[in-house]
Formats: sequence, C-alpha cells, structure tokens
Amino acid sequence: MGKDIEVGGSECATATRDYQDPPLAPLIDPEELGQWSFYRAIIAEFIATLLFLYVTVLTVIGYKSQSAADECGGVGILGIAWAFGGMIFVLVYCTAGISGGHINPAVTFGLFLARKVSLVRAVLYMVAQCLGAICGCGLVKAFQKAYYVKYGGGANELAEGYSTGTGLAAEIIGTFVLVYTVFSATDPKRNARDSHVPVLAPLPIGFAVFMVHLATIPITGTGINPARSFGAAVIFGKEKAWDDQWIFWVGPFIGAAIAAIYHQYILRAGAVKALGSFKSSA
Repeated sequence: MGKDIEVGGSECATATRDYQDPPLAPLIDPEELGQWSFYRAIIAEFIATLLFLYVTVLTVIGYKSQSAADECGGVGILGIAWAFGGMIFVLVYCTAGISGGHINPAVTFGLFLARKVSLVRAVLYMVAQCLGAICGCGLVKAFQKAYYVKYGGGANELAEGYSTGTGLAAEIIGTFVLVYTVFSATDPKRNARDSHVPVLAPLPIGFAVFMVHLATIPITGTGINPARSFGAAVIFGKEKAWDDQWIFWVGPFIGAAIAAIYHQYILRAGAVKALGSFKSSA
C-alpha cells in the first residue's frame, strides 16, 4: 500500500515545470577517455557478460544432457528462462551503478540512439560484451567437454518449421519488449518522482527477459542479445550456428531502435518538444 501524500495542484505543477531531463550525451566525448570510471565501466560490461553467458549456456547444455535420457529430466524451458532472467536481474543490480548494466549490444544501441551514451562508449561496450560472451562460452566448453558439441553449444538457431521472417519478427518483438522495459525502468522523470524506482529497476528488466524467453525459445532459442548469440556461435564453431546469425543481430537492433523511438519520441513526447522548439525559434 502506498503512502498517502497530499500535494497541492500548484505544487505539482511547479514540480513538473522544474523537472528537466538530463543533458544528452555528446556523440564524441574526449573527456571520458581520460577517466578511470570509463574504463572501469567497460571492464564491468566484459565481466558481467562473461558471467551471464557462463551461467545461462551452462544451464542450456545441462538441460539438454539431462533431458536426453528422460524427457522430464532437467530444468525444462521454464528453468532456462529463469536462468536468463535471473542472471540479468542479478547482473543489472550489481553493475547498474558502474556501467549502467547493459550486458547486451541491443540495449547499448537503443540507449545510444536516445543519446544516453556517447558513440565511443557504445562501441567499446559492444566490443567488451562480445568478448565477454566469447570467454563465457569458452568456460562452458571447458567444463562440459563431453556434452558441449553434442548438444549444440547453446548456440541460437532457427527451429525447424519456422520461416526466416518468423524468426526475425520474434527477435524484433522480443528485443522491443526488453529495451522498452529498460527505458521505462530507468526513466529519469520517474526516478525523480518515485525514489524507489531506481532500486527496483533490475526486477522488471530481468522479468522481461524471463517472459520473452518463455515465448521465443521454441522459435529461435531466444537471442534478443547479439553478444549472447555471437559468443555461442564463435565457440561452437559449426556452420549451423552461423547460418542464421544475421537474424540475431538485425532483429535485436531493429527492436531496440523501435523501442528507443517509441519511448523517447512518443511516450516522452520528444517529437512534440522538438517541433515546439523549432516553432519558437522560427
């Protein structure tokens, strides 16, 4: 139950007028290159993505090896979805104050389009995420030598019976759900109004990942994270893992772009504000 707080209409109006969005991140920010916090954030993204892939792909391989002998064995699709969603919840909570807790090139891309991060930071985050994913999958292969190749290395691929268009659409919609949740959970205006929102942000983000996995594991194995798909494909190394790799890059990037545009220019009325600013200066 929420607290009962009465605020006068004039005070509400004043609070709304006084609120200002944070300044947009510059496209190129030379100053951040000389700050340790910048490199610390890149390291955090690398380690977080490594841990994410290690736990989740290990869960996938473990499930497939256990269910091979017994269809009811292993954690099942529900358990896999919980592994992905739970790890995102944990890792976003741990790294949000250091790097923003992206752990996903699609999330970074969406935030870059919204001018939340600079171009240099976005590119280096994506590189760190992909390298972390490769290392995480490498650890899984080292620990599961007997089962890794046999059970597909946890690589994403389009399931039989589904068209390329269906797989692409699943990745677009799934990533839209995730990135839209990220924007909503980290909206600075909501954070300014409700102090508990930043603390709870990892929960809806992790839950969004969980729900999307439940829906799309049967279609694509659920990518919605190009680093996750890329790292698994690199370590697995089989042609089948690369056949549909483009789906797991194009789909998430399109979904992230749509989410950024929807949140920033429609829900937050960025387009209306820009038009009003243009008219006033004309």
